[in-house]
Amino acid sequence: MRKHMILSGRVQGVGFRWRASQIGEMLGLTGWVRNLWDGSVEMEAEGPEETIDQLLQMLQNDRYIDITGIRAKTVPEEGGYGFEIREDE
Repeated sequence: MRKHMILSGRVQGVGFRWRASQIGEMLGLTGWVRNLWDGSVEMEAEGPEETIDQLLQMLQNDRYIDITGIRAKTVPEEGGYGFEIREDE
């Protein structure tokens, strides 16, 4: 499965993108993450649903990150390799 997510809260300026890419790679997920102009973060993650949930839980458990909202939808799978940090929107 692949999820497209917009995450809000304390998610910029706290290493969110770096942590997301590191955890995503460690868990074997593919996808990407980038900052949005409004202070939120956009992310897509592909893999087993429970592993995507684990990624989100591990991010929330980071002492600097505070996710207060997630808007998520399922999107078509793309495959690919790695978990990249994209340029800010």
